[in-house]
Amino acid sequence: MPPLPVNPNQNHLLAALPAAEFEPLIAQLELVPLRLGDVLYEPGGQLRHVYFPTTAIVSLHYVMASGASVETAGVGNEGVVGIALFMGGDTTPSSAVVQTAGQAYRLERQLLVQEFKRAGLLQRLLLRYTQALMTQMAQTAACNRHHTVEQQLCRWLLLTLDRLPSNELTMTQELVASMLGVRREGITEAAGKLQRAGLISYRRGHIAVLDRSGLEKHACECYAVVKQEMRRLLTDVR
Repeated sequence: MPPLPVNPNQNHLLAALPAAEFEPLIAQLELVPLRLGDVLYEPGGQLRHVYFPTTAIVSLHYVMASGASVETAGVGNEGVVGIALFMGGDTTPSSAVVQTAGQAYRLERQLLVQEFKRAGLLQRLLLRYTQALMTQMAQTAACNRHHTVEQQLCRWLLLTLDRLPSNELTMTQELVASMLGVRREGITEAAGKLQRAGLISYRRGHIAVLDRSGLEKHACECYAVVKQEMRRLLTDVR
């Protein structure tokens, strides 16, 4: 099956722009492939682009001095990677790694800052998205501290599925464990419970969600909080 065509409107932030603000950006947006494991930026590194994912998903990680890391948030077609560029900083202590291969549109740093300073709808969208991203990060921290690995896995699967066109994702248990900052054995046990409940199927690095509503019932409140806040902030921005 040939790949589906990609256009900037597949990114929700770009799609929300009126023609008067979107058209000047079209020629400056560069479509780039993002491979699984690609590092878009590293801790302390200079950010040169922002990325508007269309079919890719990027994981934002905080890396400890020991080398251990944990996902603080994910970014897909609902958002943008590289908020430090328009929030007043050129670097960040976190890293951005491609979690799901796909494509994104990137925009050079100076062009993004220039458009941001026009104080139009793009600025309002980016600021509201940043607030939604902060909510996701705060909720992730609370979830990792107070909820079970099974609940964390449900939240993570649901947020990932919201950014994909299908109910199946390619993901090893080792990678999921790294995202959540837990032991692989914990993910194996949690995934086994969800599979026995008929909510997911797992084989050779492929996870398919069989019962979306059932998975939502098993998830903690964190998934709904993040989803509702994203919808509230990015609906009717004008």
